Amino acid sequence: MGITRTEFGKTKDGKTAYLYTLKNKNGMTAVVSDFGAVLQSLWVPFPDGTKKDVVLGFDSLEGYFENDPGFGAVIGRHANRIGNAEFTLNGKKYFLDKNDGENNLHSNPNGYHRRLWEAQEEESELGEAISFHLISPDGDQGFPGNLDVSVTYTLTEENSLMIHYYACGDQDTVVNMTNHSYFNLSGHDDKNAVEQKVQIFADAYTRADAASIPTGEIIPVKGTPMDFTSLKQIGEEIDSDYEATRLGNGYDHNWILNGESGEFRKVAVLRDERSGMSMEVHTDLPGMQFYTGNFLDGTLKGKGGCVYGKRAGVCFETQYFPDSVNHDNFPSPVLKAGDEYDTTTVFRFVPLKNE
Repeated sequence: MGITRTEFGKTKDGKTAYLYTLKNKNGMTAVVSDFGAVLQSLWVPFPDGTKKDVVLGFDSLEGYFENDPGFGAVIGRHANRIGNAEFTLNGKKYFLDKNDGENNLHSNPNGYHRRLWEAQEEESELGEAISFHLISPDGDQGFPGNLDVSVTYTLTEENSLMIHYYACGDQDTVVNMTNHSYFNLSGHDDKNAVEQKVQIFADAYTRADAASIPTGEIIPVKGTPMDFTSLKQIGEEIDSDYEATRLGNGYDHNWILNGESGEFRKVAVLRDERSGMSMEVHTDLPGMQFYTGNFLDGTLKGKGGCVYGKRAGVCFETQYFPDSVNHDNFPSPVLKAGDEYDTTTVFRFVPLKNE
């Protein structure tokens, strides 16, 4: 089949950005861009013979220039929040931009998802693959060290989208990358994902304050609205009068995934009875932010003129815990000089009849 490349538009500084289309033998299609290494579209074959685009996004490159919701975005150098926008490493304090109250969120305002990456097709026995590469210089976003970064998308013949992250730096630094795609298994234009069901293989979550910064406490999910250890409709307890859902305006927390960090395992399932599809999430990372699009407000016009309102899609952001660089009891996102950051997350699509 072969990967196809089409022009997506011009960046603010006049460079050409491209879309790359990956296909498999089943008719599944992933469209990714070298701008932000974003996943722009993901067309999945459904049991009724149709194909649906199951990720929220924009038709034009200009939509991704700001992309505050992070549609399809690769987030780096550090995903999620760092409290007080600062951390100490090897006795030296580093300061980041305060772009989320007093805190830093997703390494913005100069996140990796707002940059043009270098693209290169890759050889893979699993399916069509493309790799995006950039150099993040010493001091970039406030982080130490020159960092060589690559993200590789592979569309497998088993209807899985595999995302592999790699980084290596010349100084001790902090690295915590993720993909911020919003999924809706009834299609990106369905407008409401809360009728779908979710299972998260996690017995605990990290408690957070009103600014979504972890307190350091680990809270068991049992007996709370945060319990997704068995399949549960997303909307069943999303507006409960419970601290986490109240402060998060729904679900927007880090779940502590069962199993050992570094062990590749299934960590979550999204299931849609209406479309007859499910999506499995597999990763080797210790945590996952399950976010239910609580701050989408209907002001952004997405693909096909669709307006994305509150909870139109849900995110499964595999990660190190938020603010983990400031919590000794959390798995550390510190990458030592010369060591390799090497992690993979897979989204696998399975018809309910084949589960």
